[in-house]
Amino acid sequence: MVGLRIHHRTTYRYRQPVSLGPHRLMLRPRESRDLRLVSSVLTVSPDAAVGWADDVAGNAVATATFRAPAETLVIACASQVELSAAAYPVFDIAASAIAFPFRYADDEWTDLGALTVRQYPDEGDRVRTWARGFVAGDPTDTLSLLRDLNAGVGGLAYQAREDEGTQSPGQTLALEAGSCRDLATLFAEAARSLGLGARIVSGYLHDPTRTLLGSADAGSTHAWVEVYLPGAGWITFDPTNRSVGGANLIPVAVARDIRLAMPVAGSFGGPPGSFRDMAVEVSVGA
Repeated sequence: MVGLRIHHRTTYRYRQPVSLGPHRLMLRPRESRDLRLVSSVLTVSPDAAVGWADDVAGNAVATATFRAPAETLVIACASQVELSAAAYPVFDIAASAIAFPFRYADDEWTDLGALTVRQYPDEGDRVRTWARGFVAGDPTDTLSLLRDLNAGVGGLAYQAREDEGTQSPGQTLALEAGSCRDLATLFAEAARSLGLGARIVSGYLHDPTRTLLGSADAGSTHAWVEVYLPGAGWITFDPTNRSVGGANLIPVAVARDIRLAMPVAGSFGGPPGSFRDMAVEVSVGA
């Protein structure tokens, strides 16, 4: 078990006081059998009314509502967690799903719902054709297929990208490069094209060795994917680092689309050119 402290601070600056709309905040780590949340403290400046709710995926979501205009907005979250995910996990996949293709049980298929549906157009069926290239035979070993797909996505060039938004899977394939969120989106869409249920995970990467892609110093925000396999449940794949399992990963939110799991989302009102800049500081360490 590893004890970690996570500090996440986002600062927005404006050229004059602006009115701040409600902000949706997803910063509280998501508890699981591999992660125990010891504490999590959210602070917002200027003063705001903060309400909490669980969304449809069970993520903890805070909504900050502001009372007065401001020139600076600071949103910070300090969390302490205990991470016990195995470095080399063994997955007890049900006999019915060991070989691909397989069929989910009717109840599983119903509950997976939109997590089996691709979220981006696939012109010329390019993503599905690419994903099918990793199917070694009929049948083939399911976990080996997913490991190969994970390595295939990870074989594309990693590029840190500070601008907002996510490339479509087709763009990532055409460019042969992308950020962690682009690679995660491609992996999820490829898995769905094969008939599997997949969800995007947004959270933090712990990198004490400073050798992992997508990391700044000892930790950073990160995006990866979970695929549902009967018996084993949700299996973690980090295509950016071609890894399987959550040993270095602290999840915050899961969603069918990365756009639904952004750490901070909100709006402001003011004259044109009011926005000055934004800065994000993240640290993850013991």
